[in-house]
Parts: sequence; structure tokens; C-alpha cells
Amino acid sequence: MNQPLAYVHPGAKIAKNVVIEPFTTIHNNVVIGEGTWIGSNVTIMEGARIGKNCSVFPGAVISAVPQDKKFNDEDTVTEIGDNTTIRECVTINRGTADRMKTKIGENCWIMAYCHIAHDCIIGDNCIFSNNSTLAGHINVGNHVVLAGMTAIQQFCSIGNHAFVTGGSLVRKDVPPYVKAGREPLSYVGINSIGLRRRGFETDKIREIQNIYRILYQKNYNNSQAASIIEAEMEATPERDEVLQFIKNSQRGIMKGYFSN
Repeated sequence: MNQPLAYVHPGAKIAKNVVIEPFTTIHNNVVIGEGTWIGSNVTIMEGARIGKNCSVFPGAVISAVPQDKKFNDEDTVTEIGDNTTIRECVTINRGTADRMKTKIGENCWIMAYCHIAHDCIIGDNCIFSNNSTLAGHINVGNHVVLAGMTAIQQFCSIGNHAFVTGGSLVRKDVPPYVKAGREPLSYVGINSIGLRRRGFETDKIREIQNIYRILYQKNYNNSQAASIIEAEMEATPERDEVLQFIKNSQRGIMKGYFSN
């Protein structure tokens, strides 16, 4: 299972066919599922729950205590779903008393030097490109792509199937199905390429485009646009998801097109 030059605490629960490379340290109260590979010089700290068939590359630090002065050594965890890849030097902090966990879903790809802070909840099938940085208490849906060097402010939410362009500063919530870019961050269209790749039909993509035309291109405020979308567009899961996202937004959603 593990090399003699790796240290695994006796209290860690490691599946029999996990591979642990030299110079890695695994602390107490860690669970690692079957088929997972842990590279050299990885540090996995208390509270880590790593699923099956994951890959953790050299230099990663998983489940370190939060960078939060209010943290009082609560018994919190970091959960990483099956088939997720954590590349070099990624840092993922465990939760605080707010949510008691930091969670990354299944089939995610977290590229080198990303940081995911305490109490972030990440969905399935997400791709975070190099140097993406998430502050605490962030919600990210399924199939979200963050291009390189994206930085997200604490307590923001990003909806399912959203794409955020490289170097973006995310200060507001990003609704589902959209592309976000420019500075300040704003709506630049729907994520039509990503949706096609995931099997969305042309009619469904057109429906989503029509929703966002009302929200972002008709000079309505968000409340007016939501009322019109609800009154004039057929109820579908996608329509209702967008409306619910707007309703639940705590920070407010990002703005539409800017002239400059």
C-alpha cells in the first residue's frame, strides 16, 4: 500500500489498494477510499474524507485548519468525491462551525495551485484551472468551469453549467448556464458550447437564451425581469432554476453588458 518513507497515522482508515508515494504524511482521522493514488510530498490532515479512484498530486495539502481567526478547533471535515483529481500544490481547508465541512463533488478536476477555503461546497464535474482561488463559504454548482486565475469573494454562489473567464474577479453571484467575463464581471452570453457538449438540445439552448435576454438585455431590473420570465415563459426545470437562483441570491447577481 504505502512506501516505508511515507508516514500514515495508525488512526487513518486507508483502503487496501490505495497507493501512497514516499514522503507523504497522512494524519489521524483520515479516510481514503479504494483505488486512490496519493503522490509524493502530499499532506493530508485531520478530517479528510477522500473518495474512491481519486488522484492527489505532489505538494497538495488537504484538510488543513481554516484560515479563519474565528475557528475554535471544531471537529470539522473536508470531503472529496470519487474520481476527483487534485493537482500539484492545491490547498483545501476544512470547514468551520458555519457548515462543518468543505466539500468537493465527484469527477472534479482541480488544477495546480488552486485554493479552496473553508466551508466551500463544490458540485460534481467541475473544472478549476490553475491558480483559481475561492474564499470561504462559496457555493459552486455542477459542471462549472473556472478559467485560470479566477478569484471568488466569500459567500458568492455560481450556478450550474456556468463558465467564468480567466483572470476574473467574482464579487457577485453568477447565475446558471452563463458565461461571465470582463471587469467588473458581467454577463457575456450563455455557455452554449459547454451546454452542447453536455447534450443540451438546440431548442433548450434557445430557451435559456430567451430567459437571459429578458434578464440582461431588456433594461428591466431583476425583480421586473423575474416576473416577466415567470409570467411569459413556459415552466421548465431550467426556467425555474434560474428564477430560484435569482430569488435565493444573497450578494445579488452580476450585472449585464457594459458599454465600456
